[in-house]
Amino acid sequence: MSLGRAIGRGVEGLKRDADSRGVHLRARDQSGFGMLELLMAMVMLNVGILAIVAAFSSGNSALARANRISTAGALANKQMEVYRGIKYDNIVFTTTEWNSAIADSTYTNDTVYQQNMLSPTAPKALVGTVTNCPANVPANACDPSYTTTGADHRSYRVDTYLYYDTPSFGNQLRTVTVVVRNPADLTRTYSRVTSTFDPSTGA
Repeated sequence: MSLGRAIGRGVEGLKRDADSRGVHLRARDQSGFGMLELLMAMVMLNVGILAIVAAFSSGNSALARANRISTAGALANKQMEVYRGIKYDNIVFTTTEWNSAIADSTYTNDTVYQQNMLSPTAPKALVGTVTNCPANVPANACDPSYTTTGADHRSYRVDTYLYYDTPSFGNQLRTVTVVVRNPADLTRTYSRVTSTFDPSTGA
């Protein structure tokens, strides 16, 4: 509607009909939509990539921990196999290494030490120490606490606990518990293995 024809009709006269050609053309105008759609696509893509990266990171952490637990278990079993291969009387600690171990709060705070070795009551008792490791016995078997390198080339701390126990109507046993920890975080235990030995293994 022209301005001349609209004079005297107020503001209403200046408005275009909703179905006029100009309104339809503006409604169909696509300018600017390409950039908006691109930005939305980039945001969605970034969200997806971040989710995938987080999943991979979590998976890698789980695999690394599983690998460390597996290696620690192998070290604990290896230590226990040493005791299974020596005579009953040779399952002992040297005095020097024992004194060093019990000066370490991590070693003495373990539940095995607290419940069975700190103040043992009959039939439990401490196994006496020796000055030197018995002949043909690996040095690590006489050391209650040491650090070693696993197959994964990482460091592990191996703590061994040893005490006497006597089951009802049975022979006196030597109980051995091997605990493998993370030396960088001693509160983290990777493996724990316990076995008993009786005099039938030989003196």
